[in-house]
Amino acid sequence: MKKFVSILLLLVMLLSLTACHGSKEERPFAIPEEFDTTKNYEISFWAKNDTNMTQVEIYKNAIAAFEELYPNIKVNLRLYTDYGKIYNDVITNIATNTTPNVCITYPDHIATYLTGSDTVVPLDTLFADEKYGLGGSEVRFDAPSQEEIIPQFLEECAFNGHYYAIPYMRSTEACYVNKTYVEKLGFTLPEQLTWDFVWEVSEAATVQDSEGNYLLNGQKVLIPFIYKSTDNMMIQMLAQRDAGYSTEAGEILLFNDTTDEILATVASHVESGAFNTFKLAGYPANFLNAGQCIFAIDSTAGATWMGSNAPLVDIAEEKLVEFETAVMTIPQYDIENPRMISQGPSMCVFNKADPQEVLASWLFAQFMLTNEVQIAYSQTEGYAPVTSKAQDSAEYRDYLSRCGEDNELYYDVKIQATKLLLDNTENTFVTPVFNGSASLRNAAGQLIENVNKGVRRGQTVDETYVDELYDEVSALYRLDQISTAAGKSDFGPLPRASVVLIVLLVLCWLGMGIYVGVSYLKKRKSNKNH
Repeated sequence: MKKFVSILLLLVMLLSLTACHGSKEERPFAIPEEFDTTKNYEISFWAKNDTNMTQVEIYKNAIAAFEELYPNIKVNLRLYTDYGKIYNDVITNIATNTTPNVCITYPDHIATYLTGSDTVVPLDTLFADEKYGLGGSEVRFDAPSQEEIIPQFLEECAFNGHYYAIPYMRSTEACYVNKTYVEKLGFTLPEQLTWDFVWEVSEAATVQDSEGNYLLNGQKVLIPFIYKSTDNMMIQMLAQRDAGYSTEAGEILLFNDTTDEILATVASHVESGAFNTFKLAGYPANFLNAGQCIFAIDSTAGATWMGSNAPLVDIAEEKLVEFETAVMTIPQYDIENPRMISQGPSMCVFNKADPQEVLASWLFAQFMLTNEVQIAYSQTEGYAPVTSKAQDSAEYRDYLSRCGEDNELYYDVKIQATKLLLDNTENTFVTPVFNGSASLRNAAGQLIENVNKGVRRGQTVDETYVDELYDEVSALYRLDQISTAAGKSDFGPLPRASVVLIVLLVLCWLGMGIYVGVSYLKKRKSNKNH
């Protein structure tokens, strides 16, 4: 009997280990039958803005229009200068249960917010609700349906088997080219940039005279090629070559042979003076506008800073150099199969004790997808609206058609940048989102940044250097912990061995029941005989 019990206990222990298997189930939000308009609700809305006051006015106008539709909902706007500060404050406030109601943030950040219990509302049921869902019958404004949200933009908001956000605005990266300099060097711009072309032209521009002046611009300063986001640079170069970055589950694939090759290429062009990065050099727009750069890669949302006539030009007028600006997609390895990243701010809704308060928050977040808001905000910078409803509207099409009418609302570089994304939406991709994906993204860029610094310090980027770099960056961003955490988030269905153990446990319990029953009957019979 003791031996049998020991075996049973062992099986129970094994089964308890398998019970840890499986994904964390998020509780669906229970939508109230009716929105209670007899009660007043006060919700907080955290958003990002730096120097663009037009965007601030759009936020304020949107809030005013929403409050007119829902007089019992007051929206309090809180503005931040960057998304990193929003992220830090949300993380801090999770601990004190004082998160905002609605927040404009990035999906990578939302994945970290989800480490808290029921912190962010899964939006699946809200999307589909007939009354208050996207385009629902009880919604007091002309909201888009889920089908009218651009699928490539919505994709980034889905992870862990649920939608946790709705896209607000989307951008991609563009290469802003000093076409005048390209032609001065004896080259002709192709319809599509390749990495080989950009490197070749950049190298040709590094020639200096005996006094250290560059022949191309006659200045002491020239950075032929500047990339603002090295995170995106590495991620897109890997994607274009079908090389690893990460799996959907969070397995890290970043450190591979293709990454080795990319870093070696970057190192060679840093050494020649053909390439630099934003973190070491400064804003690409400033160098481009001063005639000190040929290829400046930045977000399409940064188009209002690019070009001799840019409305937000950020250098002294006497430093401006006149040149023809070409807005092109980022360089490609294979022009027949272009790949570029799609990214941008999204909106999430935080859970609260009162479901009515959550519903009020959802209604406001949904209002931000109306044409009124989407078109107005997209016109401020090179963003694209996230809905086909807005993109296909007569108002928006008219806006695009007036490209170049002035250097403000219809600034040609800005509208060209927007069109670049609209024309290439099918060629965009998003990176997997999981707890720690933001750290992995940072690590990807850090590899390029460290190589840039290392070469400038006289270090040789060889196999030993790269191996040590991988270890250093992996430790800096705790990538081993990311793999572990990601592995716990979603393991899929129980393996066959676990199923077998469950069956064995049931059989053991049955066997023990029969054994105990038979033993009891034998003992009882024996007592009667005595």
